[in-house]
Amino acid sequence: MIHTWHRDLWARLIATGARRAHAILLAGLPGQGKRVFAEAYAAHLLCATPAADGLACGVCAGCRLRLSGNHPDLRRLVPEADQAEAADPAPASKAKPSSQIVIDQVRQLREQLTVTGHQSGERVVIIDPAEAMNGNTANALLKLLEEPPEHTVFVLVSSAPRRLLPTIRSRCQQWDFARPDAAAALDWLQHSSEGADAGLLALTGGMPLAAAQLAASDGAAMRQRFVDDLGRIGRKDPLMLAGDWEAWLRSKEAVAAGFDLPRLADWMLRWMWDLCATLLGARARYFPDCQAQFDRCAAGADQAVMLDCYNALVQIRRVVKHPLNPRLLIEDMLLRYARAVSRPGGRS
Repeated sequence: MIHTWHRDLWARLIATGARRAHAILLAGLPGQGKRVFAEAYAAHLLCATPAADGLACGVCAGCRLRLSGNHPDLRRLVPEADQAEAADPAPASKAKPSSQIVIDQVRQLREQLTVTGHQSGERVVIIDPAEAMNGNTANALLKLLEEPPEHTVFVLVSSAPRRLLPTIRSRCQQWDFARPDAAAALDWLQHSSEGADAGLLALTGGMPLAAAQLAASDGAAMRQRFVDDLGRIGRKDPLMLAGDWEAWLRSKEAVAAGFDLPRLADWMLRWMWDLCATLLGARARYFPDCQAQFDRCAAGADQAVMLDCYNALVQIRRVVKHPLNPRLLIEDMLLRYARAVSRPGGRS
């Protein structure tokens, strides 16, 4: 399947035919369907009789093997934490699954690629997300890219291509994914995801798949609570709100939805981005329906204080995955925000 906003890119990639590179890098913001695109391209390469538009036929021997999950010429390098078996309950004594692609995976891949392809055609290796490789893993992969096995195509998927080694990027043909057209993304979202709306699409930066995932986890209600809570800053003690948010993150609903501290910090940073944008004469991007609230906060606000708050939130977001004390971090975010919006003339 190819999403409507990827059709032009898909057509250009398929048109390369035999001139394709032995390694391609699919690069773009998260939440727009790069993984789906990579799987579709792998299906195209492994299909004996692809359709005129390049999509796999779904009925040949190669397609049947792929659809059953047993194609011997399709390999995936993904973090252990992202593998399907990681979803099964693990014994309490078992170590937490790694969020990195480790060097042993590349070593195993190298051994597998020394054997001739089982289907006498192309072999495909999908590496997703490519930025999950640590230094040792990346260097091991680099050796494979420098002397690629015959009839093997590497497909790297990345939302942060600059985190890859320059030597790896230089050996890949990069295909950049543009931001989906807003109208097309909203149309797809409204027809494909129950509970999704323009507000969630804006919050995810216009990324339709990210918005659909958020909608499936009751994101609209969480977004509304977030907006309402920040609207009460000035009438409610930020320290009390921090306690409420800490309890919120620990609730069964939040845990089930994957709503954690990094995501909360992301929302806080995006909210502050909109407020600073308003202060500088632009319009809100992530919370456009809250423009009137931003206008009130920005009226007469101290620009330096606002920008200092935004910069502080950027720094907080960088360390939020490993906080020593989540409560203190939440308090820090909210106290900084309260001071920024409580300036004379800039009350929330």
